[in-house]
Amino acid sequence: MPEVEPQYRIDRPGGSLGVHDLTLPQGEPRGSEQDRPLVLALRGITANALSWRMVADALGDRLGPGSARVLAPDLRGRACSRDITGPWGLDAHVADVIGVADAFGAREVVLLGHSMGAFVAALTAARHPDRVRAAVLVDGGLSLPVPAKTDIDAALTAVIGPAMQRLSMRFADEQAYLAFWEPHPAMKGILADPVGAATLHRYLRHDLVQDGPEVVSSCILDAVRADGRDLLASPEVHAAVGATVAAGVPVELLWAQRGLMDEPQGLYDEQRLAALGVPEQVRVTGVSGANHYSVILAPDGVEAVTAAVQRQLVSQPA
Repeated sequence: MPEVEPQYRIDRPGGSLGVHDLTLPQGEPRGSEQDRPLVLALRGITANALSWRMVADALGDRLGPGSARVLAPDLRGRACSRDITGPWGLDAHVADVIGVADAFGAREVVLLGHSMGAFVAALTAARHPDRVRAAVLVDGGLSLPVPAKTDIDAALTAVIGPAMQRLSMRFADEQAYLAFWEPHPAMKGILADPVGAATLHRYLRHDLVQDGPEVVSSCILDAVRADGRDLLASPEVHAAVGATVAAGVPVELLWAQRGLMDEPQGLYDEQRLAALGVPEQVRVTGVSGANHYSVILAPDGVEAVTAAVQRQLVSQPA
């Protein structure tokens, strides 16, 4: 535990960041990104890098071997980057994203973010537009501010439910942890597909660490709280998409029709997006039938996401 060791470790403030090379074939040397695009895939608030496995494979199938490289860091405070001692919050994630790009010799990167990772991608692009070739945001990146005194744990639990609740739970073993997720409404369609089920199980196992005779989530609760506070309350985070567009960086937003519990109402819909004032330069795509998880872990969602990344790779100069 975790399930998969990263191919690379990047020294960062507070420790080292685990970075997974999801490109097929894997294990290429660092510092080789001048001649092809680099995609940095950024995960959700309690997720890990292996959430991107299906998207990376599908992108490789679309573009062909060697056309692009997909790297997914276990962002600080989770999985293979859980031993970092801080700092926490989106400022640290943005600095880490640029640090990974620097470590691989990439002048520009395409940022692909899901959920919280979409906010990190947008904020990185807003602060470093010269380093970001394009940003593809998946079911995240836009939100309205909440009152400053909001209880962060309560707000996160209200939004992400079991994903937050599990952080304080203990499980007898790996199988008990997998069983915890089986009744989750948003996972049923993923688990019904053999490839999706295998990918989901590997991703879930990657979240686990041994703690005495039991296993627990690798997520550091203080890191999750700091990230959540920035997502909910930072004016700069909420304005990041607009700032990115104003700086001339192409942005695509894909939103899942269904929610985190597979409920009919997703995080976004056309009315909510209109209220959020999405800049007209942003290409917006609703992914019909997908929920917050299946949009990157089931075929229809993966197809939409990889198509968006491909558009940005082929439409922008290297």
